[in-house]
Amino acid sequence: FFMNRKGEGGKGSGRSEQLIICGPKRERRGAELKIMSSVETKSPGTFTRGIREKTSEERGFDTDRLIFKDDELSYALGKEGSTRKKLEGAAGAILQYVGHCAFIAGTGKERRRCREFVTWLLMQRRGAVTIRDINSREDATEMHIPENCKGWVTGNRGSELRRMEQETGTYMFMALDERGEERLIIF
Repeated sequence: FFMNRKGEGGKGSGRSEQLIICGPKRERRGAELKIMSSVETKSPGTFTRGIREKTSEERGFDTDRLIFKDDELSYALGKEGSTRKKLEGAAGAILQYVGHCAFIAGTGKERRRCREFVTWLLMQRRGAVTIRDINSREDATEMHIPENCKGWVTGNRGSELRRMEQETGTYMFMALDERGEERLIIF
């Protein structure tokens, strides 16, 4: 709910009001970032003027920031936010775009995973992505797809993978291993 401090004007006074967000810390931060995104759309620079990238060393719950270049934002957002939501769900983090800044909130492990996912997503625009040592990860499944089935599995421009991602709440893409062999990775 909204509140005014004693002696401050209310609606129409030209000032801003304080919004109070109640609930558990994680959910409050998610709501705060959604509101920041909405306000930033209406009034650019409100939250992002002078903002810098930030990677927290905190193992517990915190927020990192990643700045997008102009051409990266729409790709990382996806149609109706579908790509952002997919990365957020697969990483287990809160991922919200406020202007050209990605805010990644969660535990240290969730934030690192989400940052990796965003980085790999942006790398895919420029060509094949190489991911080594996938066997050491507990959040990934590696599948070798026969050459004659790859087109059928991925679909036209990845449409079948996108459909399966949406259906299963995962993030998946074809990536090269250290030997240069392509395989499907599911997060």
